[in-house]
Amino acid sequence: MDLVDELKAFVATAQTGSFTAAAGQLGVSNRLTSKYVAELEARLGVRLLQRTTRKVGLTPAGEDLLARAPALLDDLDALIGEVSEGSRGFGGIIRVSASVTFGEIWVAGMLERFGRAHPALSFDLRLNDRHVDLATEGIDVAFRLGRTETQSLKARKLGSFRSMLVASPDYLSRRGVPEVPEDLARHDCIIDTNRRTPRRWILGPDGAATEVAVQGRFQVNSARAAVELAAKGLGIAYAPHFALAEVLSEGRVVAVLADQSGETSPLSAVYLEGRVLPRKVRALIDFAAEDIRLAGLL
Repeated sequence: MDLVDELKAFVATAQTGSFTAAAGQLGVSNRLTSKYVAELEARLGVRLLQRTTRKVGLTPAGEDLLARAPALLDDLDALIGEVSEGSRGFGGIIRVSASVTFGEIWVAGMLERFGRAHPALSFDLRLNDRHVDLATEGIDVAFRLGRTETQSLKARKLGSFRSMLVASPDYLSRRGVPEVPEDLARHDCIIDTNRRTPRRWILGPDGAATEVAVQGRFQVNSARAAVELAAKGLGIAYAPHFALAEVLSEGRVVAVLADQSGETSPLSAVYLEGRVLPRKVRALIDFAAEDIRLAGLL
């Protein structure tokens, strides 16, 4: 039995708390994952996991091994990757996480563009509007909008995205054009529940921003859906610029209160603290930083 496979099975099981979840992460069977861990325990002569019918826990020996094994595996993967990639280019799989709208608008296309130069690479893109646990899900890098405060993560800022107000010309002709932020309280506003403060919109320069309480008939958990509702004349949407480029160019919506600055938040590539970042993931992040700049979405 291969020691590296045994260690990978142990780490995945310890991090997920389940043989089933670990098997899914590793792409092997539940039975084989359990067998790898049992072989490792036999090799070391100690019990590493406490098995119950509902979950898997760590013994003291298991805790000691888990504290060091991930870094050892990362170092080994990096070493093998650097030697092999030097002659044949990047290979293997990169698991990527992003929010749904941003992932559909930019991340999927960016991965396709990066993949053109690296035909041996595979990608597993997982779109979810919640911040997934990178260790549990086996994610190599996540592209996140807004601030990341989790201490176990490192973040590289790729840029900043700005939000702006938009509405359809038809809506504005019927309901009037807001002239100051306070006018929004009298309008139908489309609430994007993914925003940090969905019903309180912040406009204006830093240090002199105006916070306006808004309301409306429609609330959605998608910037793209909010923009589509606005384009249909159902209200005013407050959306990030990357979700607006197409509808603005088509004239389906126009800017509202264009003289007011919308909120600005960072776009970051985040990955686990304390791990050796594989060269292929570093290369992807470098590519993403340039690609998002060229795309003009921020």
